Amino acid sequence: MDDELNALRRSRMRWNTPLSEPHAQLLLDRMALGDGHLVDLGCGWGELLLRALGRALGLRGTGVDTDRTGLARGRAAAASRGLAVEFTEADAATWDVPADRAFCVGSAHVFGSAKAALAALARVVRPTGRLLYGDGFWAASPTAAAREIFGPDLLTLPDLLDVVDGAGWRVLHLSTADQLEWDDFESTSRAAWAEWLVAHPADPRAPEVRRWLDRRWREYVRDYRGVLGFTYLVLGR
Repeated sequence: MDDELNALRRSRMRWNTPLSEPHAQLLLDRMALGDGHLVDLGCGWGELLLRALGRALGLRGTGVDTDRTGLARGRAAAASRGLAVEFTEADAATWDVPADRAFCVGSAHVFGSAKAALAALARVVRPTGRLLYGDGFWAASPTAAAREIFGPDLLTLPDLLDVVDGAGWRVLHLSTADQLEWDDFESTSRAAWAEWLVAHPADPRAPEVRRWLDRRWREYVRDYRGVLGFTYLVLGR
């Protein structure tokens, strides 16, 4: 898919995770934000990072990702809100600059596994700091199709919490995405392309967009709706 459509695809999404506005505010409350440095590893366009900086004026922020389209969107959003944020194109898995607070939401795959991610993040977050860690888990027994989509390494929530404990973290807050958050996330992830397809049915790119939309919709409804969960953990040590 070309750069134009790639930039368009996530444009209706607030953030690239199943999360409502009230839930986001709750998580930011639990992070006890103040002065210091907040790093968002695997930030995408960094909307949650920007929300954090908007409420804690003494906080410095850095977003780290390899997605140039997302980083450009984040820089534009920060400029429009008058927020001083550094968006850095880099591999989040190799980031080693200490921070007082960190976000890592939906980016464990960058590190290779939840275990590797939580161990690496323990080296980034200062001992008195906090980490917001978001990750998928099996909320119900997965079908073979769901396992094929998400791979063999996804854990149940109890098993994920065992990994958290093994990495030396203590859970300060736990919550999970509800079904409305999931449906909104999946719908907004398709919305921009669906609108484009209605407006451009004869475009040469339309068949490929249609196939992608149809496949993603079938996978969600048939294979992992109500099966794949997502948890948000505020962690300390």
